[in-house]
Amino acid sequence: MPIIAMTQEMGSLAKDVAIELAASMNLGAMRHEVVDHLAGKLHVSTSVINRLREGKATLIERVKNDKDRFALYSAEEVFTQANQGNVVIRGWGATCLLRPVPHVVCVRITRSMNKRVEWLMNHLETDDREFAASEIKRSDDAHASRMQQQFGVAWGDPVLYDLVLNTDRLSVHSCVEQIRALTTRPEFQETEESRKLLGNMTLAARVRAKLKDTESTADINITIEAENGHVKLSGIVINEREKTEVEKVAAEIKGVTSVANELRLMSSTRVFTYSKT
Repeated sequence: MPIIAMTQEMGSLAKDVAIELAASMNLGAMRHEVVDHLAGKLHVSTSVINRLREGKATLIERVKNDKDRFALYSAEEVFTQANQGNVVIRGWGATCLLRPVPHVVCVRITRSMNKRVEWLMNHLETDDREFAASEIKRSDDAHASRMQQQFGVAWGDPVLYDLVLNTDRLSVHSCVEQIRALTTRPEFQETEESRKLLGNMTLAARVRAKLKDTESTADINITIEAENGHVKLSGIVINEREKTEVEKVAAEIKGVTSVANELRLMSSTRVFTYSKT
């Protein structure tokens, strides 16, 4: 079940590559329904979700929408799609989120700035080169900032990818053929271990998202590990109520068979020193 994670780079022709790749290999794609899901969970319009992704959100929109919540919900969607297999996922941090899974092929499609600017000018039917260049730079900066904040990596680092393709020199079809060839290599064949790893990561992402989505646990930050349906919770909570509530929420999630609650209570010791001189 091939899983291909790709970058989203304005004007790079990554979208064209993804479309042809999905069609030629009979794969699904992470579609716009994801935006609808996120909009529903964050209680905003789909246009706000798109502006947040592209760095176009207003200050008020950025303040109102918790970036951690956005990241957790996005990750849940990526893992859910990947866990189903036979899919191309472009953007959404998929190359970083799925990189630990051995059978996932991580690809960056890139292109020179001049070509990207020309593409956007044609797309917008404008001759304003400066405007097109600024739009691409704004988009790049937004993606780079999100990758740095969420994963602590530099977006353009080639070590993050299994394959980097330059559409200045390669046609869309040639890119597709290169990616298809890589999916057939022994290194990227699904194994029982790699399938279990992806399933465990998917379940852990589901637990994190549900905790964030539940009012009583939304502000609790803990470590969540999942293995074959067994979930381990570790970290520090303020009181017994939080400890119990987190376990309760995790236990109710589909796919969770048991919960090991290793959460510790915060001990607060205050020493007041008074001296009179």
